[in-house]
Amino acid sequence: EAFGFASRSVARKHVLALTEAGFIEVNPNQARGIRLLGQPPRPELLDIPVLGRVAAGAPIGADAEVHSRLLFDPAIFSRVPDYMLRVQGDSMIEDGILDGDLVGVHRNPEAYNGQIVVARLDGEVTIKRFERVGDSVRLLPRNPAYKPIIVDADQDLAIEGVFCGLVRQG
Repeated sequence: EAFGFASRSVARKHVLALTEAGFIEVNPNQARGIRLLGQPPRPELLDIPVLGRVAAGAPIGADAEVHSRLLFDPAIFSRVPDYMLRVQGDSMIEDGILDGDLVGVHRNPEAYNGQIVVARLDGEVTIKRFERVGDSVRLLPRNPAYKPIIVDADQDLAIEGVFCGLVRQG
């Protein structure tokens, strides 16, 4: 009654959920046989550096300095990121990447068509979808307000890594 549950079965479901989560242990042969277990088992957290920012719009100057380090649950990423970058701009909103998000980047100098990449173009960094057709490369925004970046043969392009997840703060 004190918790406002409609029935005992609702309370039992809550106790079962707390047991499965590792918060409590239930001894069915003892009256009031519930024991707190302290902290639930946690997966190893990843300690990932935040290196700076990446443009989701026109490319911006590179910032490879470690700004901070943050701890993350590995389950939020498709692959373990080597570093995080803060997104600046809105060119990737149709992929759910918003201004201010932290994106996880797995270092990889190669990309497949359709992958979201962090690319360095003539010394400036951007996050876009990668597309190669023959010898031609395009970096595709996911916002109709932006045009694709066509990479000319004389431009210096390097794939810094591939997107592997994001964290939205606030």
